[in-house]
Amino acid sequence: MSQLFSPFSIADLHLKNRIVIAPMCQYSAENGCATDWHLIHLGHLALSGAGLLIIEATAVEAEGRITPGDLGLWSDDNERALKRVLAAVRRHSSMPIAIQLAHAGRKASSHVPWEGGQLILPEQGGWHPVAPSAIAHAPDEPAPLALDRAGLQRVLQAFVATAQRAQRLGIDAIELHAAHGYLLHQFLSPLANSREDEYGSSLEKRMRFPLAVFDAVRAAVPAAMPVGVRLSATDWVEGGWDLEQSVVFSQALRERGCAFIHASSGGVSPRQEIPLGPGYQVSLAETMRRETGLPTIAVGLITEALQAEAIIAEGRADLVALARGMLFDPRWPWHAAVTLGAEVEAPPQYWRAQPRGVTTLFGDAKIGQR
Repeated sequence: MSQLFSPFSIADLHLKNRIVIAPMCQYSAENGCATDWHLIHLGHLALSGAGLLIIEATAVEAEGRITPGDLGLWSDDNERALKRVLAAVRRHSSMPIAIQLAHAGRKASSHVPWEGGQLILPEQGGWHPVAPSAIAHAPDEPAPLALDRAGLQRVLQAFVATAQRAQRLGIDAIELHAAHGYLLHQFLSPLANSREDEYGSSLEKRMRFPLAVFDAVRAAVPAAMPVGVRLSATDWVEGGWDLEQSVVFSQALRERGCAFIHASSGGVSPRQEIPLGPGYQVSLAETMRRETGLPTIAVGLITEALQAEAIIAEGRADLVALARGMLFDPRWPWHAAVTLGAEVEAPPQYWRAQPRGVTTLFGDAKIGQR
């Protein structure tokens, strides 16, 4: 029996298999509002047969967007727009849906990737990014504004308010984005945080604001709603955030009721040297799982069914997440199920797609023909 297609529970959230669709920025919102693109994008991913779909990084305030096209959930308009999309998706899919709540920090106010991704200056229509410290992400960029106490409180409350909006929308779980060089990761990494107050210098102090955000969000939503964290387990830069510190941070999260860890890496510095290769981040997830006991999601160049099966079967992670691979092949779970002799859930409109000679893909589906 396939371990990849075995059920798994994150707290009270029950998943039919161990395949997670990772959050993937689409840069296609209007003033933070989901559009028809999100309806198409999330709709077809929700028919993929995966166990869990995580909505892309969703800004908790307008200044926290990576680009002007980022999805947001800071306003009533944002909430109404996403409600329309989710209602349509849920009419045709029972797949659990989580959302990743994010603030870009010093990586905000950027062009979309297909327009170069460079910083947009205020005089060019952008805005002043904020960060733990006035340290630019890249040498050729102006420094961001260092958050003062009022700014810290504003951002924390923005995470809380957005989490409450997500709960009102019936979202099944929340993932806080503390990875890829965005604001919460910036507080953790000594490469981006040079504060000399209670939020900087030592590991304990650098963890303080991300932990405060987690505590506030955890307290703001029902206990049955899982709240987890995506983190970069290492900066891949000497002297930066690393796996040992990630374990300490995750252990502190576990004590606060964290439901899962989504182990990624990098993003805080252009000086990073990432050893790309198949499953290059799986060992990070394996360590996090072993040292914290938290349900752990592995991600990063996991592309083949047998590769994913081995990660689960060998106990290296509890779930595997795909991002680019799922964009390239939105029916990846179907194809993995064929390879592993497993079943997936699919809408009856697609049951006739089952290949000849494959009798188990859609379970007991019976198809008549006129």
